[in-house]
Amino acid sequence: MRVNKKSLIRWKVYLDRSKMYIGYINLFMMVTIFLGAIKNTGIGIFLIANVYITIPVLIILFIFFALLLGYWDSRLGIRSEEMRNLSSQNPVQMEILETIRSLKQDQKILLEKINKIENRK
Repeated sequence: MRVNKKSLIRWKVYLDRSKMYIGYINLFMMVTIFLGAIKNTGIGIFLIANVYITIPVLIILFIFFALLLGYWDSRLGIRSEEMRNLSSQNPVQMEILETIRSLKQDQKILLEKINKIENRK
């Protein structure tokens, strides 16, 4: 049996992209289980009794905390550092980076030669 490498890579990309949506489903399931676990407590009874107030408040709180986590991640640079580490392990991206560095070095040498030629005139 022959496996098409491009198909496997395409399927992996699809799976990677679906992780975000699966995360949303997972969050919904965790909230449902959490609410089911606390429904017989004092807080749970209060939340269920005032469901039309608590659901919008909980959604607003969730959005606020999600934005706060995203802000902290941006300020601390965790995601960018993670992406930098991943790209440094990718041989194709490292080859591209080395090529760009080489081109910049060659450009610098050419500019120096041009400046020398212009100064002679």
